[in-house]
Amino acid sequence: MISISGIGHQKLLESLPYFTKSQAGLLIGKSGRNLDGKLAQLSRLGYLISLKKNLYVTDAYLSVIGRPHYIELIANTLCSPSYLSLEYILAKAGLIPEGVQGLESIALKSSRIFKSSLGIFSYHNIKPGLFTGYRRIEWEDKIILEATPAKALFDFLYLRKMLNIRIELTLDLRLNWDHFSRADYLEFNQYVDLAKSPKMRKISRIIEELHAH
Repeated sequence: MISISGIGHQKLLESLPYFTKSQAGLLIGKSGRNLDGKLAQLSRLGYLISLKKNLYVTDAYLSVIGRPHYIELIANTLCSPSYLSLEYILAKAGLIPEGVQGLESIALKSSRIFKSSLGIFSYHNIKPGLFTGYRRIEWEDKIILEATPAKALFDFLYLRKMLNIRIELTLDLRLNWDHFSRADYLEFNQYVDLAKSPKMRKISRIIEELHAH
């Protein structure tokens, strides 16, 4: 049986989408090694889920919350500032044919990966001038940041090492250009202008030639 100091404190923990080790200590009523021992015990029992070092959520919270949006919120939280992008958003938008494993994001911090029972969360660094092109999604009084399809495609191609751009765009990447509108293309070009990258200008010309509607 789970034992936490005060039923009110336990209910408060179970209502939080995530909380730090220090917050848990205040509610559990322990500190130092006693707190470490209690958190380890609650983790072994499956009551606590570790999201990353010193960040937790209760299994009770996960059992009642909508998983897809919650996991997207956690992706934003584990490394901040960041926004969901790359293959994760391309799959959601139908631009690539299959789902992907894990959630991929763009961040200003160095690239990193977090693994937990919720999944794999990958972060890829981009220069500050290109940290744009995301939208705000409201969920459960929280805000989730995710790239537009055009920006997700830009991020994906910008960060990818490409030996033969034309072949990869037309064949290897299996991009579904029917889901990439003229408006998407015009937005994509805004980021190309920001990047001032010869590679991205070439990519833009090939997309215009072969796939823009």
